[in-house]
Amino acid sequence: MKYIFHLILVLFFSVQITFAQERYKEQIVDSALVDTYTYAEKDSFTLDLDLYQPAFDAKDDRPVVLYVHGGGFSGGVRDSEEIREFCKKIAEHGYVAVSISYRLTRKGTTTGLGCECPATEKLKTFQAAVDDLQDATYFLIERWEQFGIDPHKIILAGSSAGAETVLNAAFQPPYCYGLDSGPVSYAGVIGMAGAIPDINAIYEDSAVPAMFFHGTCDDLVPYSTAPHHYCSEESPGYLVLHGSYSMAERLRELGKAYWLHTTCGGNHSVASTPMTEYFEEIMQFCYDFVLQGKKMQIHTIRDGNHNCAYPAFNFCTEEKEQPDEE
Repeated sequence: MKYIFHLILVLFFSVQITFAQERYKEQIVDSALVDTYTYAEKDSFTLDLDLYQPAFDAKDDRPVVLYVHGGGFSGGVRDSEEIREFCKKIAEHGYVAVSISYRLTRKGTTTGLGCECPATEKLKTFQAAVDDLQDATYFLIERWEQFGIDPHKIILAGSSAGAETVLNAAFQPPYCYGLDSGPVSYAGVIGMAGAIPDINAIYEDSAVPAMFFHGTCDDLVPYSTAPHHYCSEESPGYLVLHGSYSMAERLRELGKAYWLHTTCGGNHSVASTPMTEYFEEIMQFCYDFVLQGKKMQIHTIRDGNHNCAYPAFNFCTEEKEQPDEE
C-alpha cells in the first residue's frame, strides 16, 4: 500500500511538471529510467549502450541525443558520474539520451594517439569509432518503436575523441537503415573540442546544424586548422585536422546553421566543461537549431584572454556575441 501511494505521488508530480513546462526546452519530469543493452560484439569487445528515458513518459516519437565519451581512444567510459548526470538531465527534458561504449583501439599501445602514432593509424582509429557509432545508431533505429524515438531526429554529441567520432560521422551522406522513409542523416551534432581530417566532407548536402565548443589554446586538437597534437611535419603522427573554427567557417560559407562557442585561452579541458557549464545552451541548440530548424549562425566568445603560444585571433580581445539569423 505504501509503495502504491508513493507511485501515485511520483506520477502526480511528474504530470504537474509536464503540464507546467515545455518539452525539450525545459525539464518536464524529475527522474529518468536507465536500461543497458549490448549493441555489438567485435574484436573481443562487447559494446554496450545506456539508454535514458524520461520517467512515466508515453510519447513515442522522441528525439535522441547520442553521446560519445572522450579518452584519446584508449580510455574513458560511457557511464562516468558526469556522463550519467548529463544524460539524466537530457532525458528529464523529454529526450531519449544514449551513451555508448566503443572500441578503444589505442588502449595498450606504446604510441597512444601522439606524434609517434602513424597518421594512417590515427585515421583507422577514427574510422573504427565511427563504425561503432553507426552500429549503435542502427541498433536504435531497428528498435525505434520499442524505444519510442524518432529515427530522423538523432543528435550526436561527443567530447574530445568522442567529438572527433561524432563530427566524422555527422558530416557524411545519409545511410540506409531499412526504413520505409528512406536513408537517414543525423539531425545535428555537438562537438566539444573535436576536429575532422577533411574539411571538404562538409558540403551542401552533408552539412547538418552544428554546435562547437573549443578553446583557442587547445594543444591536442586544434581550434582552427593545424596538425593534430601540433606534431612536427617530420613525425609519423603528422596529420592536419580542421577544428571547430574551421568547421564553423565552412558552414558559414555554405549558409548553414551553426553555433560556435569559443573560449579564448582555453585548453583541452573545454572538452568536458560544456556538459555542466553550458548545459542550457546545449538544450537551446537542440531545440532551436534542430527541432525548430532555425537557420542561425552564432559565435559566442568567452574569457577574452589569449596567452598561449598558438595563433591568436583578433576576436579574442573582448567578450561578445555575434548572432546572424538568416
